[in-house]
Amino acid sequence: MGHKVTLLPGDGIGPEVTAAMRQCVDVTGVKIDWEVHQVGEFAIKEHGTPMPAHVIESIRKNKVAIKGPIVTPIGTGFRSVNVLLRQELDLYACVRPTKYYEGTQAKTDKLDIVIFRENTEDLYAGIEFEKESSECLQLLALINKLQPKKLSRDVGISIKPISVKGTRRLIKAACEYAVKNNRQKVTIVHKANIMKYTDGLFLSEGLDVAKDYEDKLIVRDCIVDNLCMQLVQRPQHFDILACPNLYGDIVSDLCAGLVGGLGIAPGANIGDQYALFEPVHGSAPKYAGLNKCNPTATILSAVLMLQYLNEMDAAHRLEAAVKAVLKEGKHVTYDLKTNRDDPSAASTTQMADAICAKL
Repeated sequence: MGHKVTLLPGDGIGPEVTAAMRQCVDVTGVKIDWEVHQVGEFAIKEHGTPMPAHVIESIRKNKVAIKGPIVTPIGTGFRSVNVLLRQELDLYACVRPTKYYEGTQAKTDKLDIVIFRENTEDLYAGIEFEKESSECLQLLALINKLQPKKLSRDVGISIKPISVKGTRRLIKAACEYAVKNNRQKVTIVHKANIMKYTDGLFLSEGLDVAKDYEDKLIVRDCIVDNLCMQLVQRPQHFDILACPNLYGDIVSDLCAGLVGGLGIAPGANIGDQYALFEPVHGSAPKYAGLNKCNPTATILSAVLMLQYLNEMDAAHRLEAAVKAVLKEGKHVTYDLKTNRDDPSAASTTQMADAICAKL
């Protein structure tokens, strides 16, 4: 029996890396009925919006989606389509495995960490007030009335909501994953020494959830800045990291850097009803159409998708094929070469072909 999956190619290099991913998944023999829709800049040209309503409808119908990177304008322009999808579908757990693969430009061979990033709250909730707007001035007046430290008129304001519900379900998901996958330790990441009512809540509720796993797991906590230092010095001491939204985003990039970069960093966004898989890296618009960018992160995201679909054999074979190609180092893109100007670097499609040949 096949699976219906919504495929969102994205923009920039998205269409190229998702085409490589689709080729590899099809070669595994798993029957996928791909339902393709445009989002981001391509959707604006066609539908006047980066997120047409029919895209959400497709994901709700199929339950599973995989996407390429989508550009997010900095400072101005439309809000992140990635964040919108996570919030609209309540994909509260962003799962980002980062581990060493032989043949990559990794800084360490001692890292095998899965990051659970809360996906709907924190500073990414999108509750912002522009400097000197009427809404910002109203909020500013209320803030200055409610607490002694007075803020000046020239501030922009972002709200950092962290809830009991959002925290507990994220920590539970991290612990359940750890038990299911024979992991030993979950570390709750926070800055509760400074933000006592938001990060403090995340820590206290997380530790309360962890009581249900005392006989199965070691659950500890770590302040986020200390964590970053320890990840560089002794990454082998960590297993599962459970983080609020912003810290999870930053820490997952740090871990990706330790194992060779975002080009090999897959991601999954999981909720109670829907799942969306995507590479961690951006859309790199300057490379669009050049057929030179690394498809590994998108292909490894498909490995996570196959696992979610309970296609375990195909997932194992696809990851093994990626490992083999990375280890050989012959048919890999320029960023995976010791010298990035190496003329023997493979194109996106050539690397996908090499992975398919191993399946």
